[in-house]
Amino acid sequence: MTFELPNLMPMLPEMALLAMTCFILIFDLFIQDENRSVTFVLAQIAVFVTAGCIVGTSGPSVSLFGDMFTRDAMADVLKLMICLSVEIMFIYSSTYLKLRGLFKGEYFVLTLFAMMGMMILVSAGHFLTLYLGLELMALSFYAMIALDRDNARATEAAMKYFVLGALASGLLLYGMSMLYGVTGSLDIARVALAIDSGQVAIGAPLVFGLVFVVAGLAFKIGAVPFHMWIPDVYEGAPTPIALFIGTAPKFAAFAFFMRLLIGGLHGLVGDWQQMLVVMSVLSIVVGNVTAIAQTNFKRMLAYSTISHMGFVLLGILSGNVAGYSSAMYYMAVYVIMSLGAFGMVLLLSRAGFESDMLDDFKGLNQRSPWYAFMLLLVMFAMAGVPPTVGFYAKFAVLQAALQAGYVWLTVLAVLFSVVGAFYYLRIVKLMYFDEPQQLAPIAPRMDVRLIMSLNGLAMLVLGLMPQSLMSLCTYSIMHSF
Repeated sequence: MTFELPNLMPMLPEMALLAMTCFILIFDLFIQDENRSVTFVLAQIAVFVTAGCIVGTSGPSVSLFGDMFTRDAMADVLKLMICLSVEIMFIYSSTYLKLRGLFKGEYFVLTLFAMMGMMILVSAGHFLTLYLGLELMALSFYAMIALDRDNARATEAAMKYFVLGALASGLLLYGMSMLYGVTGSLDIARVALAIDSGQVAIGAPLVFGLVFVVAGLAFKIGAVPFHMWIPDVYEGAPTPIALFIGTAPKFAAFAFFMRLLIGGLHGLVGDWQQMLVVMSVLSIVVGNVTAIAQTNFKRMLAYSTISHMGFVLLGILSGNVAGYSSAMYYMAVYVIMSLGAFGMVLLLSRAGFESDMLDDFKGLNQRSPWYAFMLLLVMFAMAGVPPTVGFYAKFAVLQAALQAGYVWLTVLAVLFSVVGAFYYLRIVKLMYFDEPQQLAPIAPRMDVRLIMSLNGLAMLVLGLMPQSLMSLCTYSIMHSF
């Protein structure tokens, strides 16, 4: 591997993003607060240019820097999804941030650095690259959650996330060190070769290393029993930050699972399947049951996230291409749904008022029938009601689990989907059958209105025509593993 431009082309998206982020960081020092919209525009351009570089340099799978960096179909698709999520988040959050004095260069720079960490994580082919990408992403989040320095809840959420995140990173690092001790390599492909070829004995050290790695992975997606941080962070963080943490990083977490468990530890599939079964069951049960008791909308979405991650694990634990594809599809659908749900909270918020309680959605149909319909589509999708996209996403992962022989697990997931439908449909009931408590007009900017409408209608369109997105996920998995 030589440091010549043709050899570095597969890394062009990351290099372009890093260069533009550093430029924005320095440029922002020289502009006044009233001109901060320039930073906003530059951050959006950075995301667009990064996406353009991904599309422009796509090609066959390639590995760089001694297999530390991998560029394949799955990496390209997930990176494009990350770019789309970040772009939508920027559009949804700008008004909210301006009204609260948080429309600052730090927000945009930290977002871009977190996005950089996600992209490195998605393309990691080595334990060191995985860990560096993970820490770059996590450190950015710690600072972003505490961005509103005068907000005690945000500071508390940042401290909790920092302490628990450091603990989870320690578990992950310890697990990786045990795998290195047994296999003698930090390269994911060589670790897989050592295990699959029988060069190393599958004994206690290897299984212990696997346990620690899976624990670290479970924390990153918020699976039970490593879910404790999610409700507090979602509720305490400023809503745009909660939206960010609840969407784009999920693609990086999915890639983390695929690179480590499928790419490196597939020879131990029998062992990690058992762990994923337990976490999937607990996540679906605890997430759905606990969400019923919530009165805060963001906290309800946090427990909803936990249950959705249980469904993603259903696809991964099936151990075949169909299951991995359905899990990737479910993750993409979940992110689209979360963007719509958090986007509606931002839409209804105004100066001095956080629209994050369930009662704040009362009578929304009387205030704005169109936005009530958009949120109805999002809630129906989250509940898995046909013909929305959530139904097909749940059907795909349940079918994969059933074909893998997990009949009891499929039945349990279906039963708790019905339980989960209660708290989603409760939002619909509040919007359409209760009297409004807030009468303030809803008048978002044109771009927010357009993106929110597309976001809501996507629930219906992707539900009626799910084949294109599913085909993309299947293609990316088949050409990467």
